[in-house]
Amino acid sequence: MIWSRSYIAYLTIIAFIFIDQALKIWIKTNIEYGGGFDILGLSWAKIHFVENEGMAFGLSYGGVFGKYILSVFRILMVGFLIYLLKGLIKENEPKGLIISFSLIVSGAIGNIIDSVIYGLIFSQSYYHGGVAEFVPFGTGYAPFLQGSVVDMFYFPLFDIVLPEWVPFKGGDRFEFFRPVFNVADSCITVGVFSILIFYRKIFFGKEAKPENS
Repeated sequence: MIWSRSYIAYLTIIAFIFIDQALKIWIKTNIEYGGGFDILGLSWAKIHFVENEGMAFGLSYGGVFGKYILSVFRILMVGFLIYLLKGLIKENEPKGLIISFSLIVSGAIGNIIDSVIYGLIFSQSYYHGGVAEFVPFGTGYAPFLQGSVVDMFYFPLFDIVLPEWVPFKGGDRFEFFRPVFNVADSCITVGVFSILIFYRKIFFGKEAKPENS
């Protein structure tokens, strides 16, 4: 069976949005804020439930007003990305590029859903305050576009104190990898790096290598 580029794009976007949202909902309704567990017993690979205002890898921006700006910007950006994706499909660009763009779109939509919907349908998550619950629509912890994005993947591969001789940072604690992220963040990162590594020639006006349909 030869799948069309449109089918591949739709399947990729729907599949990863489903995976992202299913995991976020499970985390939010089963784990207390700040809680979690080791993945397969590994101390450097953890599920750790936290929330952020909506930027990737736990970053924040500008309080309530900044969150409105960020949410609207991201919705517009998703519309622009979908427009670009349709153009790539129409031009019969390589399927790998279609998948990479679809990953970015799915990740962006996944985090937007948190911002738009979660504040309306969930109770607030608190440290040691029990797990969040579904509530009647509109009675949740935040208004429209003010929901927090659920993050859960945490990989503290090593945690050291830098030697005193290190310029500017000597004696400071250094942890890698500190940010906590989610499936949507991973989709965006993988999609962007795949394009930069394998398909950058397309965006510099050079002809891409042909790919079998």
